Amino acid sequence: MKSSLFKRVLRSKLLPLVAVTVVVVAFFGITTNGFLSASNLRSIMISMCLSGMIGVGMSMLLISGEIDLASGYEACMGGIITALLIKAGIPWPAALLITIAAGAVMGGILAFLVNKVGLMGFISSMAMISVYNGLDYIVTKAQDVTITAEHASFYSLGAGTVGFLPIPFIIMVVLMIIYGLILYKTEFGRTIYMTGGNRAAARLAGVNRKKITSILYINNSAICALAGSLVAARMHCANAAACTSGSIDAITAAVLGGVSFRGGDGNMGCLFIGVALVTFFNSGLTASGLQSYWQIVVQGLLLVVALCIDFVNERSRQKALSQVAI
Repeated sequence: MKSSLFKRVLRSKLLPLVAVTVVVVAFFGITTNGFLSASNLRSIMISMCLSGMIGVGMSMLLISGEIDLASGYEACMGGIITALLIKAGIPWPAALLITIAAGAVMGGILAFLVNKVGLMGFISSMAMISVYNGLDYIVTKAQDVTITAEHASFYSLGAGTVGFLPIPFIIMVVLMIIYGLILYKTEFGRTIYMTGGNRAAARLAGVNRKKITSILYINNSAICALAGSLVAARMHCANAAACTSGSIDAITAAVLGGVSFRGGDGNMGCLFIGVALVTFFNSGLTASGLQSYWQIVVQGLLLVVALCIDFVNERSRQKALSQVAI
């Protein structure tokens, strides 16, 4: 029994991912002064939250065989809506609920384009990037929407702590636990894997794929809107560019964490490690003094590596399935 468990751990995606993360942290910890200081670790935890929260909804979509490239722009829109509502005198808890509802509407629009109009998720979400980005700049007139000090209680949602842990980090972890349980402990979670892993089998089993993916698009955009609101709370303002990198970071972290770009595979535990790896890596590049445009190049290469790993994993999975069929 112990030997079998040990072999399963060795074959899992989690162990090599943790090993790479430890190597990255150790490298920057040795080469960069203050990288492992308490203040920098807390800063890294906060930095994890945008890509981590977007990654939760994105992973659910990817597992189902869909994608939303506009997630970062939906987060920007969420932050702007929250800031404008608070500025208009609406209490921040109500503003946050309205923002989440607005996020759900954004997801509903994308679900309509995919499931009713018949467009691919990849294409429709690319189109919505321009729509949301343009609206963000129109609404804000390319200026920051400032949340004044009289709403300081809202600030704590983005920068407050419980002991050592930042509140946004706690929210991210709670979301990952909840959605991890949904994936592994519910019938709905099993249909998500079936929808992405084998569409023919899902159809024969009576799974309503359009209904499943519609729920996931709405869910993803609602989470993105919440994530953008937390960023606005931390920055004390919202603007049209605050969260735009969130989509790429979330996809990179998810795929590095073993969420298949082709659907049917992935979990929240590996997503967490993937998010940690990407965030430590980005933070290390910044701390090492690498120029910002080179950081963009390196981050792009990291995404390429993640996609190559996903391709190899998918080929291995398909080969294993063909051998079982024989």
